[in-house]
Amino acid sequence: MGPGDNVVMTTMDDVLNWGRSNSLWPLTFGLACCAIEMMATGAADYDLERFGCGVFRATPRQADLMIVAGTVTLKMASRIRMLYEQMPDPKWVISMGSCSNKGGPYWQEGYHVLKGVDRVIPVDIYVPGCPPRPETLIEAVIMLQKKIKVQEAALGPLGFMRKQA
Repeated sequence: MGPGDNVVMTTMDDVLNWGRSNSLWPLTFGLACCAIEMMATGAADYDLERFGCGVFRATPRQADLMIVAGTVTLKMASRIRMLYEQMPDPKWVISMGSCSNKGGPYWQEGYHVLKGVDRVIPVDIYVPGCPPRPETLIEAVIMLQKKIKVQEAALGPLGFMRKQA
């Protein structure tokens, strides 16, 4: 190595977390009016792709981020759980809007509305609002990226992924 050569030293965790945080593939999962704001976030004006999170997938087997956008009914809760379980590890969840966070305006009188999606799947980031603006979803993605960058990569023997609990 000569004096002009560049050397980068890092850990495997940092490399994997950098790749994971900058290539999030969200699952297309819009339930109500918040879904329109989620679609606007992926459109040209806001361009979620700038943040490495723009390839909305139509199948849970190709997605690592679920954005629950809208009112979750009790009937839909089991389907959300099933889709979440079909996603490969590691996986993350953003709850977008008041309805998915805590039942929204239906929390008291609506017998058919789930009082928060965190009752059926674990949520990493909550986005407030009714409906939240696209800027708040972008901020949630940035917060999730920061969270992913500091996670332990969960490597097994020989550097392969092991199943996370």
